[in-house]
Amino acid sequence: MSTAVTVIVPTFNERSNVAELVARAGAALAGRGGEILFIDDSSDDTPAEIERVAADAPVPVRVIHRTHNVGGLGGAVVHGLSEAASDVCVVMDGDLQHPPELIPAMIERFEQGDADVVAASRYVGGGDTRGLGTAVRFGVSRAATWLTKAMFPRRLANSTDPMTGFFLVDRRRLEVARLRPQGFKILLEILARTDMRIAEVPMEFSERRNGTSKATFRQGATFALHLARLRFGKMSLFALIGGIGAIVNLAIMWALTTLGVDYVWAAIIGAEVTIIGNFLLQERFVFEDMRRDARSVGARFAASFTFNNVEAALRIPIMVLMVETWHISSVLATALSLIVAFFARFLFHSLFVYAPRRGRSGRSDAAGTEPKPDTAAQRIIRAIDAEAMRPGEL
Repeated sequence: MSTAVTVIVPTFNERSNVAELVARAGAALAGRGGEILFIDDSSDDTPAEIERVAADAPVPVRVIHRTHNVGGLGGAVVHGLSEAASDVCVVMDGDLQHPPELIPAMIERFEQGDADVVAASRYVGGGDTRGLGTAVRFGVSRAATWLTKAMFPRRLANSTDPMTGFFLVDRRRLEVARLRPQGFKILLEILARTDMRIAEVPMEFSERRNGTSKATFRQGATFALHLARLRFGKMSLFALIGGIGAIVNLAIMWALTTLGVDYVWAAIIGAEVTIIGNFLLQERFVFEDMRRDARSVGARFAASFTFNNVEAALRIPIMVLMVETWHISSVLATALSLIVAFFARFLFHSLFVYAPRRGRSGRSDAAGTEPKPDTAAQRIIRAIDAEAMRPGEL
């Protein structure tokens, strides 16, 4: 029996490509059953064009237009995985750089039964990268691939092109709700968070027909941050923001002491400024996914501000003691104390500031009774384990 598939196509202003993509993908699905599902974030009339083409399409065609672009292209794919009619899903771009004629080969490879993901690779034997265009884009693509494989040597051992946007995945092997994509490298997200068996088929990456590339410097920065989050969990972004805060703290302290302010007062002022700045950055970039179930923003700020001031009140006297007894510079003493304080700050924010409110995540046991709450020690151990092992490879 042929495998029915849902072809998921995230689109953003791809009106001119819709008719050809549906015709070619429909022909590739002929006799197999399935559908084409567009997840659209367009600001033009792409949804209307999809509906027009769907009326005469050789296979069922649906479009879901999102009014809020949550998670970018990767978020659109996750939405499609949730809404797909079939458990076997093929993900491809809407710009015709991914040849729909490759879909049957991907399905046939999947039907061999030894793979959960079948990726179309530009770098496996028989693949072609001419669609990347310039030598600079090719170099950036290869460098990003090498960096990614170096950071996940086991999970990506059998993948030559973890950055490809054209792949088949068995949704039954995924916990879709656990995916947290940022930007457009959704396959990397899937492979890094799971133990999926991967196979590859060679792909001739075509040149873009219409429109312009969505790759930008901002997308590159988003990819770098997401790669760090996948590799090291939230702790990496927390450390990055803490590092920025430490630099700002030291800069403020240096500037004020240069102006003649006593170093103790300079340290206090620097600490207050960076405490507020760090909280705002952590809200946006580190704990964004935890805010919905946590306490109000006012309560979170109060808890964070109070803890950091208590920590600073303890840290600054220690810093003074280091200066007075070890006779080291005040800037070096501050830097050393900030490194020690980092882990305490991270654990406090993860376990208390952004902890779910009561009733949000509680579960009953088989008898219908509420389980006993974890002790503080158990929660700390669990948090350290979760961050150290996410996504399961060190």
